[in-house]
Amino acid sequence: MKKQPNINFGAAILFLIFSLLFFVLLFRFLSIQVTGEADGQVLAAKAQQKYEREKTIEASRGTIFDRNGEVIAEDTVSYRLVAILDKSMKPDYVKDPEKTAKALSDVIDMEESEIYRTLTKKTKDGETPFQVEFGKAGRDLPLNTKRKIEDMELPGITFITDSKRFYPNGVFASHLIGYVEKKGNGKNKTDTVGMLGLEQSLNDILTGKDGKFSYESDIWGYLLPNGDQMIKPAQNGKNVYLTIDKKIQTFLEDSMNKVDKEYKPKKMVAVVADAKTGEILAMGQRPSFHPKTKEGIEKTWHNEVIENSYEPGSTMKIFTLAAAIEEGVFNPNEWYKSGSYKVTENSPAIRDHNEGRGWGNITYLEGVQRSSNVAFAKIVKEKLGYEKYREYLTKFGFEDPTGIDLPNETGGNIVYEWPLDKVTTGFGQGSAITPIQQIQAATAIANDGKMMQPYVISRIVDSDKKEVVKESKPKVKANPISPEAAKKTRDILETVVSSENGTGYKRYNIEGYEVAGKTGTAQIPNPNGGGYLTGHENFIFSFLGMAPKDDPELIIYVAVQQPDIDLSTNGAEPVSKIFTPVMKSSLQYLNIEPSKKQKINSEHTPEVEGQTVEEAKKVLEKSGFEPIVLGKGNKVERQVPGNMYNLLEGERVVLKTDGELTVPDMNGWSLRDVMKVAKLANLKLNTVGNGYVVKQNLNAGAPLKEGDYLVVELERPVQKFTEDPEIEEAGQEETEEVLD
Repeated sequence: MKKQPNINFGAAILFLIFSLLFFVLLFRFLSIQVTGEADGQVLAAKAQQKYEREKTIEASRGTIFDRNGEVIAEDTVSYRLVAILDKSMKPDYVKDPEKTAKALSDVIDMEESEIYRTLTKKTKDGETPFQVEFGKAGRDLPLNTKRKIEDMELPGITFITDSKRFYPNGVFASHLIGYVEKKGNGKNKTDTVGMLGLEQSLNDILTGKDGKFSYESDIWGYLLPNGDQMIKPAQNGKNVYLTIDKKIQTFLEDSMNKVDKEYKPKKMVAVVADAKTGEILAMGQRPSFHPKTKEGIEKTWHNEVIENSYEPGSTMKIFTLAAAIEEGVFNPNEWYKSGSYKVTENSPAIRDHNEGRGWGNITYLEGVQRSSNVAFAKIVKEKLGYEKYREYLTKFGFEDPTGIDLPNETGGNIVYEWPLDKVTTGFGQGSAITPIQQIQAATAIANDGKMMQPYVISRIVDSDKKEVVKESKPKVKANPISPEAAKKTRDILETVVSSENGTGYKRYNIEGYEVAGKTGTAQIPNPNGGGYLTGHENFIFSFLGMAPKDDPELIIYVAVQQPDIDLSTNGAEPVSKIFTPVMKSSLQYLNIEPSKKQKINSEHTPEVEGQTVEEAKKVLEKSGFEPIVLGKGNKVERQVPGNMYNLLEGERVVLKTDGELTVPDMNGWSLRDVMKVAKLANLKLNTVGNGYVVKQNLNAGAPLKEGDYLVVELERPVQKFTEDPEIEEAGQEETEEVLD
């Protein structure tokens, strides 16, 4: 009984405590219900985090196309090879490293021993890593390689899906296009980043924005049937269309490769531009690099066409000549004394390139043809005057960058302080300009006085909406000369190529087309100071030309620095081996009509059978025909077409000699001309396509045997501005001609 009051008191205390706890919990429950928060955090959000899953939808990098929609750079799916080594992943781990290494060595570019070392490697603590990769050999694997490895059913070997930047053309305007690299962004993810050229300057435009897919799941991560879902689509990078023409760029790259292999120059640059619009159709340089492997990138990081200015040499005389013609002070028939010329009494003499010997008293026209420094020094000082000539340097845009839509462009450096500086600038020495500045200035000569700003980006297209977001249009930068002065300049520059006195004689001639242009031989400043380098090869040899002369469609600039040539080789040879084939192939590809395509006055083809080869060639050439000689004999046995056949001027007449027959180079020939060879040599002719020959199965110069198969691949020229249905019909009609 004495304990009862204590028990009752204790029970009352416990009741009060539990009641208080109950009310605290009730208050907490009600407050959470009302506010939806606990510890300052929204419970609904926490629940959503627990039961909501989110996946990233990766955006694709924009594709770079040429002017015709051909891919230059694009993202493609690739696979990364991974080996699981952790034994806790049974059965999916590498059980037999030796067998696995042997199998993989047959598929990936890695030695069996190296693969085995990778599969048996340990961490610094002696532990087996969870997984390993195989470096460069295991990255960017194509689908067919992945399938081969999967077919081997190797335990522990798996793949991670990835994307890579694919450059299908290899070394192809590489410094213009650029390349990309994968870089970590600090979020356990890598981003594709442009590192050079357009890939770098247009990185923000080419790079898309990732999307995401959010969904509600149960605690095991499975999608709830009636759960909320949200999709935020990825915004893919925009597509970029260039003015570059894949076909013309390929012509350029192939020619540069041949010259690079034969002459091993220190540097080369070349540009092909549309004379009427300023569009860049091709741009290349050596050294170059492969955008996938980066092989060669260490030799130069610069786009030499826009980032490097140098003394242009005699190609600068084009613009000095144009200025003199515009001012009415150039008389082609006026005489002057060549050889040497002193600008001032105390200055060193200006000398012509033949060691100052000159050619005696000659006309200014011949001075242009022979590239006389004295002629142009006199034009600057005595005809134009220093102040007036300086105005033309500004008008032709040689001080400022052109504004081409490429990164890191530099401007020119006009040295114009002393009288000697001023006259040497007139023939391309002392002052420095870039190749792209020369191209821009040349458009004024080619385009009847209108100087066009060069550009390489044609349009930018939203890849998702298929809408054009930006489009470039031709822009007239200035009008430095009149149409009349431009025409007269072209007429004179054409004689540099066609006249026997011309420095471009024969080397830059193109059958059927008149080429206007100017050679250049620029001295190279001595890097150790003190004047210029000496030696037969220590020059920058160049040519700036346009065609057809009367209405130019294309401008090409080529410069070759310090080629490996002997004393008997002219520095213009490697330059011409780029300019001439590229210009010829490009004009034919664009279906630009030859200048001299007209009916011959003669009623029939001259009869030359029985004559010597030399006599026959003279007769045919005099009548406007092009003779093609089959064989090494001295006498013509047969000709096709015969003497009762009307041809166009410049068309080929094939002559069979009494010697061993050899295969001619038929690149650019029509099917009709190919049929003449097949008929004379009794060949079995197979053709692929329509148009003009781009490939032949028999090598030029190889012996021809009766009954041989001659297979030629033809391509129809692409119309530049409008489609002409007559072209295709013409290609079909050729096969219907009877070649008697």
